[in-house]
Amino acid sequence: MSFNILAVGQSGRLEFEAILLAASLRHSDPGFTGKLCIAEPQPGGKWPGDPRMTPRTRALLADLGAEILPFKARVFGADYPNGNKIEALLALPEGPFLFLDTDTLVTGPLSTIPFDFTRPSASMRRENTWPQVELYGPTLTQTWKSLYDRFGLDFASSLDPNQPAEYWQRFLYFNAGWFFHESPARFGSRFLAWATEIRDAPPAELVCQEIFPWLDQIALPLVIHSLGGGRPGPELAALDGSATCHYRTLPLLYARESDHAVAVLEAVAHDKTIRQTLRHWEAMKAMVYRNKGRKVRAMFDRDRLPRREQVIRNTLKREGLWIR
Repeated sequence: MSFNILAVGQSGRLEFEAILLAASLRHSDPGFTGKLCIAEPQPGGKWPGDPRMTPRTRALLADLGAEILPFKARVFGADYPNGNKIEALLALPEGPFLFLDTDTLVTGPLSTIPFDFTRPSASMRRENTWPQVELYGPTLTQTWKSLYDRFGLDFASSLDPNQPAEYWQRFLYFNAGWFFHESPARFGSRFLAWATEIRDAPPAELVCQEIFPWLDQIALPLVIHSLGGGRPGPELAALDGSATCHYRTLPLLYARESDHAVAVLEAVAHDKTIRQTLRHWEAMKAMVYRNKGRKVRAMFDRDRLPRREQVIRNTLKREGLWIR
């Protein structure tokens, strides 16, 4: 099945990540027949200055087979950069799509994954980040149910009955690092409308909750549930598995990801057609070209990693190895 891949690229770190994503797709899935679309916010709207990528990056992405999709951020922009992924959906040509955060490495063939694009889903590689229960505040059930009620959705059918009452994994909650559906127009318009309403007029039960930076992950399960989707099944295990690696930062990739992911990163990064451009990315220069990634890798046992990502981040910062 042919489908489009959508990611976001703009000036700074994201343009280097976009190059790495495009190059890793070509490296790991040469049989991919869809389009890789890099959505690029344009000057004006909610972005001050010029958020576009450099001409050199744009040319290199084109050489790697990517198509640049310009869009204007009218709702989020610099106020909430994660909103790029929401507004960019409306620039994508109609047809089945897979959204990938730009800080994703393709490590295997996406084209062989048996997607059911009529049943949307998203990444379960997440932590207990939202909501946070206050001592005298609403329960998790009350908080989540208020959102389902707001948008006229059936709350009970979204729950995982195998999880205990009030345990965070009982509730439908995703990482927004990847998600998919058959229609970017339907998915994107609903995502944008509901995220905007949660931002501007949240239910009373959210009064003590931090909305940012979690807004995309608050709205995402509601959109997916409303379109007949839910938690990913075993047929999607290659996402966040053998086919993709949502690394977030290069130091985190070296600290906790598989030997295969590191091998793909280094093979792609040393490709002479992109190396001269990637050398302008400070994290790439330090971690890969100056071999500091190997020092990071030796600091952690992948079989006994800390349960929370923040512990890894703090360790890297203490050692002067936290470079984005």
